[in-house]
Amino acid sequence: MNSLPDRDKLTFTNGFYANCSAIFVDIRKSSQLPSHYRRPRLARIYRAYLSELVAIFNGNSNTREINIAGDATWAVVNTPFKSDVDAVFSLGAMANSMVQVLNYEMRKASYGQPIEVGIGMSWGRALMIKAGHSGSGINDVVYMGDVVNEAAKLANYGNSAWNVPAIVTSSDFHGNLNEENQGLLAYDRLRGCYTGSVINLAMEEWYQENCK
Repeated sequence: MNSLPDRDKLTFTNGFYANCSAIFVDIRKSSQLPSHYRRPRLARIYRAYLSELVAIFNGNSNTREINIAGDATWAVVNTPFKSDVDAVFSLGAMANSMVQVLNYEMRKASYGQPIEVGIGMSWGRALMIKAGHSGSGINDVVYMGDVVNEAAKLANYGNSAWNVPAIVTSSDFHGNLNEENQGLLAYDRLRGCYTGSVINLAMEEWYQENCK
């Protein structure tokens, strides 16, 4: 089997090992935001940002897990076919466009400091298991493998310098994209990954019509 099941298929005695993709989105320089905004305004920013990201990730029917860890949000997506990897790439483009729209709305509301994010995407094999204490109600789904950690490291690189775009993918993730999507990314020899300022075209059209 090369496909991750729905969560309800997991028990404390089984597990599933399959190819999947991870996408990780992290706010850059988040530790500096409290110096720009008081807590009520900061809370509004995080609520809007996290809500929109979760909605984007949840819009893919292959998404198996969505997690919020501080100012970072990540998802594991079932990608048994190459076309599924392209769909995850689209999630990254949508997240990048969402931040652009969010910053516009923040400017309208006199939020002077915009946010920047790093978006990391990786592909690989992971073991999906249910862990916890049987019968206690305390349990969670765990993904064992490097795919999530790799996506987190790539997100940490995204937007880390003026010449590093927001979107960063692993070489394996890039290799599973279709030719058109591969052409949107450039090879980063320093890190051995691929980067690009990729956006969602429909969201960009809306932005140009409504946010100028």
